[in-house]
Amino acid sequence: MKRFIVLLSSWFYTGYIPLAPGTFGSLAGVPLCYLVSRLHPFFGLVFVGGFVSLSIWVADRAETLFQEKDSSTIVIDEVAGITVSLFLIPFNLVQLVLGFLLFRGFDILKPFPIRLIDSRVPAGLGIVLDDVIAGLYANIALRAILLSS
Repeated sequence: MKRFIVLLSSWFYTGYIPLAPGTFGSLAGVPLCYLVSRLHPFFGLVFVGGFVSLSIWVADRAETLFQEKDSSTIVIDEVAGITVSLFLIPFNLVQLVLGFLLFRGFDILKPFPIRLIDSRVPAGLGIVLDDVIAGLYANIALRAILLSS
C-alpha cells in the first residue's frame, strides 16, 4: 500500500523532481486532462469528482507517510487542480497553455480564499482543496478570456 500511495501522491514520481515539483506535477497531469476531455461531460464530471476524492485520500495518507505537512513531493493535488482548470474546455494547444498558466498563477498567488484554506484546512482535504479552487478560478478566467476573444 505504501508504494501505491507514493506512486500516486508523487504522480508517478514527478514530485521527486527537485526544482518546481508542483509545476512538473501539473504538466504530468496534462495527459489525464486530455483523456477527460474525450469523455461525455457527465462522465467527465463523475471522473473529476472521483479523482478529487481519490486525491484527498491519497494526499492524506502521503502526508502521514512522509511525516511532513503538505510535502512538496505530493503533487497529486496539482494534477487534480489542472484537471479542474481544463474541465469542459476545448482541448487544444492555446487553451492548454492558457489554462496551465492561469492555474499555476492562481496556485502560486493564492487569492482569497485559497490562502486561508491552505493554512487552516488540515491534511489531505487542505492539500487538495486549495488546488481545486485555484483550478476553478483558472477555469472561470479561461472561459472569460475565450468569450471575450
